[in-house]
Amino acid sequence: MKTQTEFALTRRQVLGLGLMLGGAAALNLVPGYQLVAAAQAAVPPAAQKIADHFSSVKSMSGEFVQFGPKGEQTGGKFFLERPGKIRFNYDGSSNFRVISDGKSVVILNKKLNTSDLYPLSKTPLKLLLDDRIDLSGGRVKAVKEEDDLTTIKLSDKSVFGNATITMMFDPKTYELRQWTITDAQGKDTTVMIFNVKEGVSFPADTFAIDYTANRELNTKTR
Repeated sequence: MKTQTEFALTRRQVLGLGLMLGGAAALNLVPGYQLVAAAQAAVPPAAQKIADHFSSVKSMSGEFVQFGPKGEQTGGKFFLERPGKIRFNYDGSSNFRVISDGKSVVILNKKLNTSDLYPLSKTPLKLLLDDRIDLSGGRVKAVKEEDDLTTIKLSDKSVFGNATITMMFDPKTYELRQWTITDAQGKDTTVMIFNVKEGVSFPADTFAIDYTANRELNTKTR
């Protein structure tokens, strides 16, 4: 049986998928990045092309592997429907589910019978799930173009303070390969996606959140 301490650690690992709330981490600059001044009006062309392509992908599904700050590894399957909807089904006995319905994000642990609810607007997932990927307002902090990867570092204080999300894309197809979230303590959680299919359809309840069950569960556990 898992202890509450073990659950808390596992939940922090889940937050690496994009649910990190707030933060005061400074931007960690990586050699080779093209730095983008906050006041700069023009978005780098490579970043804009990627944003336009990623915005055009209205649905996708695939598998993911997640690496935590200490090298811990987990994985599962994900489902995405723009705007605002995503679901991560974690492998393992904890039976974690992370679901966004366009308004809220819920973390479900069926084994421990817990349900934690957050506003989507206050998570980095919002940057990935908007109908249009918005790179304005100084959100783009750095861009790095290599032969095999184009890396874009984003920050939005209104969403998650000074912490960052760094996304890596295929430079030829503009497809998302992985992202890393750096939290308030400067610790990284990386999510890699693969076996991705675009233009897929899902059952109507794929992204449904049971708000009544969430409210009742949290009322009982207070």
